[in-house]
Amino acid sequence: MQQCALIDLTALPRIGFRGTHSADYLRVRGFELPEAPNRAVLQADGSQVARLSQTEYLLLGGLADQGQRIADEEVSWELDHNANYLLPRQDSHAWLQLSGACISEVMAKLCGVDLRPEAFPVGAVAQTSAARINVIVINLGPIDLPRFQLLCDRASLAYFKAAVLDAMSEFNGALLEPEALRH
Repeated sequence: MQQCALIDLTALPRIGFRGTHSADYLRVRGFELPEAPNRAVLQADGSQVARLSQTEYLLLGGLADQGQRIADEEVSWELDHNANYLLPRQDSHAWLQLSGACISEVMAKLCGVDLRPEAFPVGAVAQTSAARINVIVINLGPIDLPRFQLLCDRASLAYFKAAVLDAMSEFNGALLEPEALRH
């Protein structure tokens, strides 16, 4: 019986914004923002916003529109007099989703941070090391369907994916295609 699944979402759009006016810019664009750094909020359209620091945000595309909202944000952004800078993340960060009841146990094999639900609740973000590389782990649950968004350096995707799959092996984990999320 499959207890966890890994899906490569690297093809979906993602971008970042940094600067003292980034929050204002994103609110005007209709995004709900996390109140504090290292927190994330799921948007009504399925996209996600993670706050990585006081003035840096990471936006992940939703499946319903294949990330079109986020792709449109990247295309429409223009440099102006406000401190709000676009950070292209499509080429810099790979994106995996780990889901299932045992995801905390899988990640415990790769990462020293306690990612159990009582220590890492829905909405939490950890910028840490897993399998000896830098990763961003985002818990956007919900509790009845545990799932972590895992972002790493794109050049490390094959290595990190193999490490996660190896950690999943004792839990009968499986690599699924993104289409599995649309059912």
